[in-house]
Amino acid sequence: MPSVREWGQILVLIEGWKSISWLRHGFSTRFGGVSTVYATSLSEVPGQPDLDLNLGRTKDDDAANVIENRSRLVAAATGTSATPLISLRQIHSAETLVVPDAVSVAGFVDEEGRAKREADGLITAAPGLLLGVQAADCVPVLVADTRNRVVAAFHAGWRGTAARIVEQGIARLAAEFGSSPGDLIAAVGPSIGVCCYTIGEEVRAAFTTGFSYGEALFRADSGKRLRLDLWEANRRQLLDSGIAAEKISVVGECTGCAGLPDRRRYFSHRCEAGFTGRMMNVIGIAEPL
Repeated sequence: MPSVREWGQILVLIEGWKSISWLRHGFSTRFGGVSTVYATSLSEVPGQPDLDLNLGRTKDDDAANVIENRSRLVAAATGTSATPLISLRQIHSAETLVVPDAVSVAGFVDEEGRAKREADGLITAAPGLLLGVQAADCVPVLVADTRNRVVAAFHAGWRGTAARIVEQGIARLAAEFGSSPGDLIAAVGPSIGVCCYTIGEEVRAAFTTGFSYGEALFRADSGKRLRLDLWEANRRQLLDSGIAAEKISVVGECTGCAGLPDRRRYFSHRCEAGFTGRMMNVIGIAEPL
């Protein structure tokens, strides 16, 4: 993984995916933007301004900043800021939508890029688009069918994970695009880690009653508080969907503590008491040459 001192880095990439010429992807950090409202430097780093890449249309940030930040994200992921970015009004569900073609973009986002549709997953086989799901602790999962050239992005908070959004989304890839598990690759992105994610009985019950391996997802800390491993929960769903373990990448960086003590590498809703920005985790298919 790159050093947390690479302050200008906009996207974290999966090393093994870089060689797939048609695939565009990345998990955004909070670096490389123009927003100032959420800046939280924790110690002096010479020459590093307190600027954030907030990609969420939050009430505290200026809309012009978000538009510029998204333009930088898209350019970093695709090489041009002109690539349409499709996002969602995320509702912590297991709902996934298919973007059939470039003509359909207007049905998903308005002229200023605001999301029109409610769901937590996106799938497309259309080139020249970028699918994006936002997060600030929840788990982003990216999936690509390397044979049929289909891509998907899922937002999996604890509710979406418990509702099996990843499993259902991959089932839809098979049903609508003929995707075979042997052709799929997947990546679990930065999110709140078991190191920082304490939960209550409601969350525990959702996993222990819904998954045969549910109990194995929990840890008890020294204060006997329960902690949930959402990375492993989503990795297990990918495995249960038939994807080989060696084709699943887990970034393994916690949005709560990665980058400390200098400056948080990611936004964290939990660890910043709700006053924070959003990352955008993206995947797409390049236009044919």
